[in-house]
Amino acid sequence: MKRVAIAGAGIIGLASAWKLARRGWRATVFDSREAAREASWAAAGMLAPGGEIDSNAALARMAIRSLGLYPEFVRDLEEDSGLTVEYQSCGAVEVAFDEPGLAALTAKAARQSAIGIASEPCRYCNWEARRYPADCIVDPLSVNEALVAACNQRGVEIREHEPVTEVVGNGSGVRTLQGEYVADRVLIAAGAWSSTLFPGLPPVYPVRGHLLYFDMEPGLLTTIVRNRHTYLLQRESGGIVAGSSMEDTGYDRTLDTAVIEDIHRRAAKLLPALADAKPMDYWNGLRPATDVGPVLGRLGATNVWTAYGHFRNGILLAPDTAQGIAEEFGEG
Repeated sequence: MKRVAIAGAGIIGLASAWKLARRGWRATVFDSREAAREASWAAAGMLAPGGEIDSNAALARMAIRSLGLYPEFVRDLEEDSGLTVEYQSCGAVEVAFDEPGLAALTAKAARQSAIGIASEPCRYCNWEARRYPADCIVDPLSVNEALVAACNQRGVEIREHEPVTEVVGNGSGVRTLQGEYVADRVLIAAGAWSSTLFPGLPPVYPVRGHLLYFDMEPGLLTTIVRNRHTYLLQRESGGIVAGSSMEDTGYDRTLDTAVIEDIHRRAAKLLPALADAKPMDYWNGLRPATDVGPVLGRLGATNVWTAYGHFRNGILLAPDTAQGIAEEFGEG
C-alpha cells in the first residue's frame, strides 16, 4: 500500500485524504491544530460561483465543475461517515439598492454569462436584483465532521497538533517536530501556511474575514441574499450567517468590534429583521490568498503535489480539488 503524507487537515486536505483512501492509499494528515479548525471552520458555506467569480474563466470552470460534483460528494460522504451533511440547493439573489448599483450588477452578469455563470433579472422585496439559480449552501461544520468520520472509517490517520515543518527531499516524506515520516508522495494543503514548506512555491498570505451568527426563526430566508461583499444565508435550524470582510492583518485573529458592527449594519439593510437582533456569535478566519489563484498539481518531476490558495472558495472547490488529486495519484 502506497503512503501519502498530507500537510493540512482543512477541508482540502481531509477531502483529498478521504478520496485517496477510497483508492487504496494509506494517508496520514498532519495539522498544527485540531482538524478543520482554520479557514474551513470559519467559512459560511456558500457554494456560489455567482457571488464569488466575475471574470476568471479558468476559476469559473473549476467552480462550476465542483458545484456539479457536490450532490455526489455529499451522498458518498454521508454513506462513508454515517452522518448527515446539511446541503441546500436554494439559489441566490443579488440585489441593487440604486441605479448605479443596478448598472454594475448588470455589467457583472454580462461578464459572468461569458464565462458560463448564468443569472436572470428579478425583483427581491422592493429591489431590482438578479437570481443565480445554481448557487447552493452547505454547512461547513457538518461537512468537516463528516470528513473526519469518513477518514477514520477509511483508515486515514489524522495527527493533530503536529504540523509539517518541511517536505523531505523531493517528496520522500515530511518532517514534523516529532520526527520524520516517510511517504511515497506528499500533498501540501496547509492553507495560508503552505508556501513555506517547499522551495519555490507561489507565496500564499492570509486575508482575515469576520462573520456573524443570528439565532432566528427558520424560513426567513429561502435563498442566499447578497449585495456586493455583504451576504446572508440561513441554516435549516434557523441560524442566519452574515458576512463578510476582507482584512490585511497578517496572522492576527483578533476580533474587531468595528468590523463586526459594520457587517451587522450592512446585513440589516438586506434583512431589516436583523437591525434589532443581537448576534449570538461572531468569529473570523484566515483565508489563504495568492496572486495566481489556487496552486494545484504536481511540482515538476518531484513527488510533491500542492492544493492551496483557494482564498474564499475552499468549501466550494473541495470536491473538484480532491477528485483531481485522486485521479492524478491513481490507485494506491
